[in-house]
Amino acid sequence: MSASTLVNAAQIHVRLSDRSYVIDIGAGVLKHGLPMALLSGTTQIALVSNSVVYPLYGAQFEESLRASGLPVVSVVLPDGEEHKDWQTLNQIFDALLSKRCDRKTLLVALGGGVVGDMVGFAAATYQRGVPFVQVPTTLLAQVDSSVGGKTAINHALGKNMIGAFYQPQYVLIDTDVLRTLPDRQYRAGLAEVIKYGIALDAAFFVWLEQNMRQLRARDERALRYAIRRSCEIKASVVADDELELKRDGGRALLNFGHTFGHAIETALGYGVWLHGEAVGCGMALATTLSHRAGRISDNNVQRILRLIQDAGLETSLPQTDKITPSVLLDHMSRDKKNEGGTIKLILLNQLGGSIVDTSFAQEAILRFLQR
Repeated sequence: MSASTLVNAAQIHVRLSDRSYVIDIGAGVLKHGLPMALLSGTTQIALVSNSVVYPLYGAQFEESLRASGLPVVSVVLPDGEEHKDWQTLNQIFDALLSKRCDRKTLLVALGGGVVGDMVGFAAATYQRGVPFVQVPTTLLAQVDSSVGGKTAINHALGKNMIGAFYQPQYVLIDTDVLRTLPDRQYRAGLAEVIKYGIALDAAFFVWLEQNMRQLRARDERALRYAIRRSCEIKASVVADDELELKRDGGRALLNFGHTFGHAIETALGYGVWLHGEAVGCGMALATTLSHRAGRISDNNVQRILRLIQDAGLETSLPQTDKITPSVLLDHMSRDKKNEGGTIKLILLNQLGGSIVDTSFAQEAILRFLQR
């Protein structure tokens, strides 16, 4: 089976010269397994999932992989952001080494963003690099983390601080698996969908305003379009600035809401708020700061905050002793985008248009957080 023979599947190309790959999006595509052309030269497959996803889809997908005639090793990790660490990563390495997996082994990530990030990092580092495939099972992973090659684990002092840029060979998105996704996880994924509209595509933002009710209801047509458009936007940005090197924005703009969001996640403790929940609040903060800087209208601020709330997400910081202006600023000061002690913020200059902003001194950010 080639990727193009999937029935009713939308196909998006991530164009990165000799590291280009395809994203296939469709309903029920999981049962078809992986394209045979992708498995050429592979000696075995290591399927990595977690304790929530594997009981739902692992056996079915593993059977489709075994139909290729290749041996399959399965690794089941604990579920949750709090397990995105060295200890859990070593479980992957332990399994690969115990099964004598060589450099022709294909790693397959079946799960959400945590699984995908860790499998990608394992693939980037095991025997100095082996191929891997993303099969995302959460909305957030389908529209964001499975595409673009950012892989990482967390550190106690910062989210995704230890990792590598390492592209997958292929991304397979089955929209049917979202039927079993808990509502909280689903709403968290909507934050990353909304991000594309707010920061990069005003027309998509308007579509989201008009279709949020259908998305909340998981309407198949609306959901499939939202996933496809999100992947199209990300694929275009990644192709233009894969390693996030452009000084005037580029891939960094995909981090709208994330400087504040990562600080919230780290301060609360990984897993207390989901990544998308923190990003939703982070986008509200970045929008408000953009308005106070005189860059966007009050009307657009209200539209953005309303859309985030309509997705079932918080726009205010959690009320807890763990979240204080000074604690948030401390975590923001360690953000990966920063250079020379200057905090880089992704702010809006219009609806659907964002910029990298380094004009805010830490004292000014602290005063903003104190209000």
